[in-house]
Amino acid sequence: MTRLLSPHDVAEAARLLRAGELVAFPTETVYGLGGDATNDAAVAGIFAAKERPRFNPLIVHVPDTVAAKSLAIFDARATLVARHFWPGPLSLVLRRGADCPVSLLASAGLDSVAIRVPAHPLALELLRATERPLAAPSANRSGRVSPTTAEHVMTELRGRIAAVLDGGACRVGIESTVLDLTSERPVLLRPGGVPSEKLEALIGAIATTAADAALRSPGMLQSHYAPHLPLRLNVRDARPGEALLAFGPDPPPGFAEIRSLSERGDLTEAAARLFALLRALDRPEFTGIAVMPIPEHGLGAAINDRLRRAAAAR
Repeated sequence: MTRLLSPHDVAEAARLLRAGELVAFPTETVYGLGGDATNDAAVAGIFAAKERPRFNPLIVHVPDTVAAKSLAIFDARATLVARHFWPGPLSLVLRRGADCPVSLLASAGLDSVAIRVPAHPLALELLRATERPLAAPSANRSGRVSPTTAEHVMTELRGRIAAVLDGGACRVGIESTVLDLTSERPVLLRPGGVPSEKLEALIGAIATTAADAALRSPGMLQSHYAPHLPLRLNVRDARPGEALLAFGPDPPPGFAEIRSLSERGDLTEAAARLFALLRALDRPEFTGIAVMPIPEHGLGAAINDRLRRAAAAR
């Protein structure tokens, strides 16, 4: 049985996590499926609950930079980026520290660890109360649409985890940017809540990873974030029985149902609504989900990354 905990139940959520149980909790991006990152059994439980491929690493959440530096090696770039963007929707892939207690399973056996300080008061309260780093991928079955409310988590993982800490709807609604700083040149592994333009303004040019590169972070599988229905991208006309995920003020006619990411073409609003609306349209009465073009800049890059993975061959 999965319990739904209120924001007043942080102490109980922390107790469950210290006991090796799994508890989903809100962040500003999406809900994370939390487990004690130092507990191999708890980390294995995350993979089992999500039915997640073992080679896809997990992001470890900590309450502050001091805690992060106890797990990984910070160079000048990492320190600078953390100072500007933490707490916030940015995960850093760094070399593991010599005494890093994080389970190797959480890093998929790699010599690196992905770390983030979330910008959500309830998440930070939980991390401080637990006094453990928490491995916390999105709280959904692997490859499915990420959850942005406690109800989404219950739909996906009811009966598979101990509890869900309900903190309301997520503000950003799209996962964190993942930046790899393990080599001389920074590499963007996943676009997300912090646009790459802001990172480049701080630390210079950032490379992008090849689609078939070794998986050093979550969110790099080609078929990922996928609804049950087929997804058709950059659509301007309707096919029979399709639902439309619209963007902007003038959606084309002829669709069985239309939901708008943002009628005014606001990428921040679109990011916050993306996963919830994909879920809302993922219904058997439709033949598929069509998506209007999304601009490829700022948060649009992250939105399009999710949509391309959701539309990939399965």
